[in-house]
Amino acid sequence: MVVDKHRPGPGASPGPTLPGVAPGAWPQIVPYLYYPDARAAFDFLTAAFGFEVASAVRDDQGTVWTSTIRLGDGLVMVGPGLEGFGTAAVADGALATSRLFVRVDDVDGHHARATGAGATVIAPPDEHPGGHRQYVARDPGGHEWIFAQPVEQLGGEDSNSW
Repeated sequence: MVVDKHRPGPGASPGPTLPGVAPGAWPQIVPYLYYPDARAAFDFLTAAFGFEVASAVRDDQGTVWTSTIRLGDGLVMVGPGLEGFGTAAVADGALATSRLFVRVDDVDGHHARATGAGATVIAPPDEHPGGHRQYVARDPGGHEWIFAQPVEQLGGEDSNSW
């Protein structure tokens, strides 16, 4: 196994112990997403959505067995789904059973980056009644991501502060 090291981020709190991830570098909630090809998902999420590598455990052939990616102070774990752990990476494609909500500073710039990297956009950037501008994209594993920016950052009225 190859373990890529990681640098703890600001505001870190205790969390799980995994190779290459400092226990004090975990937010309280970290989603774990499963994909048929975790390496391809890992590469896509960093290229399209701007995540950075926090850690990755790979075998000698480069297969990603588990990884943690970072965006700001948030972390997401990415893996292949393993029957022995009771997990699977099956995408239905019709309806979302969950979405990940991610705050970004420039939603239109983020949308441009994602589309440039081949992301499937489900809903283009638009004002949302909840007080933010957002777009929704689907990654290669079928997970849907909402990327949003508060309207107040765009010069509009703040109906829902962060």
